[in-house]
Amino acid sequence: MDSQDKQILDLIQSGFPLTPRPYAEVGRELGLTEAEVLARVRSLRQRGVIRRVGANFGSRSLGWRSTLCAAKVPEDRLEAFVAEVNRHPGVTHNYLRRHEFNVWFTYIGPDWDNVESTLAGITEKTGIPILNLPASKMFKIKVDFAMDDA
Repeated sequence: MDSQDKQILDLIQSGFPLTPRPYAEVGRELGLTEAEVLARVRSLRQRGVIRRVGANFGSRSLGWRSTLCAAKVPEDRLEAFVAEVNRHPGVTHNYLRRHEFNVWFTYIGPDWDNVESTLAGITEKTGIPILNLPASKMFKIKVDFAMDDA
């Protein structure tokens, strides 16, 4: 990454412009064209530096419910289980861990009935029970990665 890529990342992490042409605005701020910013963002996505570009909403404030989930998945069923979990749009994270509970993911749904029925559906389809761990207290940590130090 060069310094312009790092400047773009610094700007779009938490200050993504909510305008009809956000990349043009980022470009104006950095002395680049909209096309140059778009090309750089595409390249960063293709290289895996940027995982996703999108908004984060306070699901709890919107009345939605979320939960942390864990499952003990045998190695020979891992691929099928993860594919089933990932096909649900409410899954926001999914991680493999070196632990008895080796798959951990988060799920957000419009209400508890949706959360519980979706998890039950995954278990029914895969035969693997899911440990449902809703938060009793929320701790939200906002993280930005300063690119000028990278």
